Amino acid sequence: MSSPGRERRGGRLRASEAAGVAALLLLVGIAPVVGDIGSCGQAPEELDPHKFFDLKARIDCAQCEDCGLRTRACAAACGFEVAPELPAGCYPLVHDGEVCLHKLQTASCDEYRDHMADEGASIPTECNFCPLEGAP
Repeated sequence: MSSPGRERRGGRLRASEAAGVAALLLLVGIAPVVGDIGSCGQAPEELDPHKFFDLKARIDCAQCEDCGLRTRACAAACGFEVAPELPAGCYPLVHDGEVCLHKLQTASCDEYRDHMADEGASIPTECNFCPLEGAP
């Protein structure tokens, strides 16, 4: 179920959403690659969780629709309204978010099935900004 203003036509992003995703792709395309210490001169800037989680929900929803996934996690992504707060003491950078979103956009349907599973969902390592201490 999608919220008002987030209707999709045929499971595809609307033009305004596609433009936002395209702008993000442009940023990701010119951003440094994973493992590039120092982010190629990119100034460290704290990630805005509201912007990041909004973009992540759009990507998750589009991938769920493209892959034919019907999980609670997919429904939550497609009905996204409020960004969760980052855990206390967690301060990811914009570059971290760019790497995560790029990974999600290039993930296969099999990978997405694992990420969006109702039970035992996995988190791409590129998106695990604030791992729980002591977690296996």
